Amino acid sequence: MKQVKVAEKADNFYDKFYDWLIEKGPSVLLGILVLVVGLWLIKIFSKWMEGRLHNKKVNSSLKPFFLSVSVIVLRVLLIVFVMQILGIGLTIFAALIGAIGVAAGLALSGTMQNFASGVLILLLKPFKVSDNIIAQGQEGTVTAIQIFFTTVTTFDNRKVIIPNSKLSNEVIINISAIGSRRLDIEMKFNYGVDLQLLKKVIEQTIEESKDILKTPEKRIGISMLEESGYKVLINIWLPSHGFADAKLAFQEKLLDNLKNSGIKLPGMPDKVAENK
Repeated sequence: MKQVKVAEKADNFYDKFYDWLIEKGPSVLLGILVLVVGLWLIKIFSKWMEGRLHNKKVNSSLKPFFLSVSVIVLRVLLIVFVMQILGIGLTIFAALIGAIGVAAGLALSGTMQNFASGVLILLLKPFKVSDNIIAQGQEGTVTAIQIFFTTVTTFDNRKVIIPNSKLSNEVIINISAIGSRRLDIEMKFNYGVDLQLLKKVIEQTIEESKDILKTPEKRIGISMLEESGYKVLINIWLPSHGFADAKLAFQEKLLDNLKNSGIKLPGMPDKVAENK
């Protein structure tokens, strides 16, 4: 009797399996075929897109992001399509994905802001690597632009990491984008100093300084008249990169030339000027 029952159960199992195979078999085979072909097509698309991004000269920091997002989206769509072919219900699956998405969005809201800001910075390019910028109270050279943050090395060699959301929502001063910067020097002299001699010494110093740009034009003139003397304003243009070094060198040379010409500087004893 037991052998008969076992045989009956086996027959029932084979019958049900046969019925399922007849009913679902084509769908399963079609789903497997679609999955294999879809993964192969996605791989081809990934290589094609990588070539297109290279030809378009997209920022190197954005290439992996665009590639990975595209591939992930296509794979998710492929899996959903295969599930539809197999007749698997997507209601619970969609609800689960939605709940996970909401939770992740709330937990990573700040991170996503940095991410979106990083994409905007890389696309709009308000600054680039090697630019000198002033942002968040920091002045230095941009050494890296990542998706979530930007690295700035200050002129005293401190590494500052700034979240991209701070850079996209607040003022950024790019002090090297144009390529030149103006140096303003204002000096005060008493009325006994000959203005024409003073201008001649200043112009000679400018001509001797190799770092000073010919254009825009320099400007030298009296900026203010006071009871105790007059102020002379000097406007010259220097390259953005190396601005600080050029500024120090010019000021030192100007001071030496003024002293050597016998011009009395503010605070200089009369006998020093006479000896010159």
